[in-house]
Parts: sequence; structure tokens; C-alpha cells
Amino acid sequence: MKTRADQIIPLPENVIDMSVVHRSWNGVRLDVISAHCSGRVAHHLCYETQTRVGALLEEVGSPCEPRFRENEKCKVPYSPKHMYFAPAGLEIWGYSEDMKFIRDAMITFHLGSVTEHLEHNIRQGDVTIPRLRFADDSLWTLIKLLSDAVHDDDPSSQLYGDGLTSAIVARLIANPTTKLKASAGLAPWQLRRVLDYLHEHLPARIELAILAKLTGLSQSHFSQAFRVSTGMAPYRWQIDARIRHAQQLLLTTSATLEQVAETTGFADAVHLGRTFRRHIGVTPIAWRRDRLS
Repeated sequence: MKTRADQIIPLPENVIDMSVVHRSWNGVRLDVISAHCSGRVAHHLCYETQTRVGALLEEVGSPCEPRFRENEKCKVPYSPKHMYFAPAGLEIWGYSEDMKFIRDAMITFHLGSVTEHLEHNIRQGDVTIPRLRFADDSLWTLIKLLSDAVHDDDPSSQLYGDGLTSAIVARLIANPTTKLKASAGLAPWQLRRVLDYLHEHLPARIELAILAKLTGLSQSHFSQAFRVSTGMAPYRWQIDARIRHAQQLLLTTSATLEQVAETTGFADAVHLGRTFRRHIGVTPIAWRRDRLS
């Protein structure tokens, strides 16, 4: 599928430049769009053949607004961190009287794919009614977190993004197919099967759908039950396991930081050092020195 930047050629009037990065998790696609502008901007937001939700992440200049038609003003009052929801088949326009910079996120998906991948029942009324400038702090935060992860090539970002997309869809348009008590964790056989799989495939990229399938649960229910059983989200467990493996290599071998990083799935020594310090509190070099001195 072409990006918005590909579809908007030439650029709309007063748009100086536009860039877009995109990534998919769980059959849900995220586009993060940044644009520098110099005045009045009105342009088609594209992707009208798909169900989508857009979130305003940052704006400099006069407030921007989503519209059903280019010259039809949005009737919903402005609010920070506003979003819009559009069912497939409906055009949406973006407008600002005097925009300087904007950064927004657009999530697109097919309802059939969402049902198949995430095993949610769709609230039919919610997928046919468009919403302009609606506010939902929790949903906006989930989209912002997903947008921040779009550049992250770390293997654990797969589980992280899978979990976020499942939560976004559940909050936006879906009801889980079954109910899970908040205190219910995985059964011993489920936890053993999942942990064995995680250990066997470290440090590779792993999809949440695979782990959920091992337990016979939906992704959202699996994530909740896994957190109850282990005290952490699946992506956090994977990072923790990779850090523990790095600690073992640092303590029992003479491997360089670059070698340890390669073995444990980090992009390089810098990436390893940054993640190690964030989770352990010290750099890998300092940690190794303190324990070998």
C-alpha cells in the first residue's frame, strides 16, 4: 500500500515538505507523518478504502481539524490530543488556517483481518459511525507509544507493538470474545510451553500471535494472563531474558561488547549499553568490572 506521501503528489499548497514512516503489527498498519508548512493547508488524508483512526501528535501554528469535506468546517470544538475515526469508504480532509509543523499518526486496518488476528468481536455500531475530534487519553497514549516504536528495530519491539495494536483495537472498536478474570494467570502447562518457546527462540523477533496460539487464548487475554503469571509483559520478559543472557556472557567469557550485543540480538554495543543501563542501572563495562574485580 502506498504511503500518504506517495499519494499526495504534488504536495498540497503551502506544504513545504512531508515525510512518512510506516510499520505493521498484527495486520494493523501505522503511518507517522511529519510536515513543514507555511500557511493555509487543506488536503485529503487518503486511505479512504480502509477503516482508520488518526491521532494528532504535535502541531505548531493554528489548530488543525479533520473535515468530511474540504470546505466544510468541523463542527466539533477543538481539544488537544484529538483524534478522528473513519469507516472504510469515507473521505477525510485535514485543514489548518496557518500551519507551521504537524506530526500525526494514522492507523489503518481491515475489519476481517483484525477479527482473524486479534480474535475480537467487533462492535458493529462503532465501525460505521465516523467521529471527528474525539478525545480519549488512554487511546491517544497507546497510539503515541506505538508511534514512538515505529523506528525501533530491536527484536522485542515486535511483541511490544503487537501488544499495543491489540490494546488499541480493543479500546477503539472491539469487545473480547471471552472474559478473563483480572487475577487469572496462565495454567502451569501454558506458562511452561510459552517460556520454553521464548527460550528456544531467543533473541529472535517473536510475534504475540504465536505465543497466544500456544496457549489457546486470544492475544489480549494471553498478554493479561502472562503478566499475572510472570509480573511483566511478554516484550518486557524477552528484554529481561536477553539482558540476563548478556550478563552471563559478560561474567563467564571474554567476549567484547560487540560480540555480546550480536549474540543477544542488540544492534551494536551502543544499543546494548543503553538498554543494559536502563534496566540494570549501570553500563555493561561497569557491571562486568565490579563483578570480576
